[in-house]
Amino acid sequence: MRVVVVGASGTIGSAVVAALSARHDVVAVGNKQGAIRVDLASADSIQQMFQAVGTFDALVSTAGRAAFAGLDDLKDADFQLGLSNKLMGQVNLVRIGRQFANDRASFTLTSGVLSREPMKGSASISMVNAGLEGFARAAALELPRGMRINVVSPPWVTETLIARKMDPSIGLPAATVAKAYLSSVEGTATGQTLDPRTFADK
Repeated sequence: MRVVVVGASGTIGSAVVAALSARHDVVAVGNKQGAIRVDLASADSIQQMFQAVGTFDALVSTAGRAAFAGLDDLKDADFQLGLSNKLMGQVNLVRIGRQFANDRASFTLTSGVLSREPMKGSASISMVNAGLEGFARAAALELPRGMRINVVSPPWVTETLIARKMDPSIGLPAATVAKAYLSSVEGTATGQTLDPRTFADK
């Protein structure tokens, strides 16, 4: 399959590219680096990306920005960042990408564990993540030509925790997280939110 990976240079994205490359033709898309780039906050940029990529069999997004801050500190612009970038950016990958997707193509988006396991400071991110999961459940009912859509909800990633000098024991290695994306791309599920922790022993 020809698989587009948006956010290919990130911690999770790199692991997804590595997992997919063994069996598929991967088109890597970055934000600030790579031959093909995209600004998720811009629908025009997403349109241009797809015109550069052409047709595809699967799209994986591991990208998206959102603000982490206490409720009293979050400004309108902080909420708008998550809404414009991580939420609508990924929604637009599906909305715009449908016209370039082959029959029975799949879309795999990224939310995060904070949608269901919130913590102080996660109000904006939790909102965005939950919105993505709701979108996928509903969009799965309407996608044409046998297309599928799922969301992967990663927990804290070990490599990220180490980079932030936090306790890595609560995290999951990026390579294990990537298994959930591989399952979404190669499987038959649609409208689902996949928890990579269920793939830890596979």
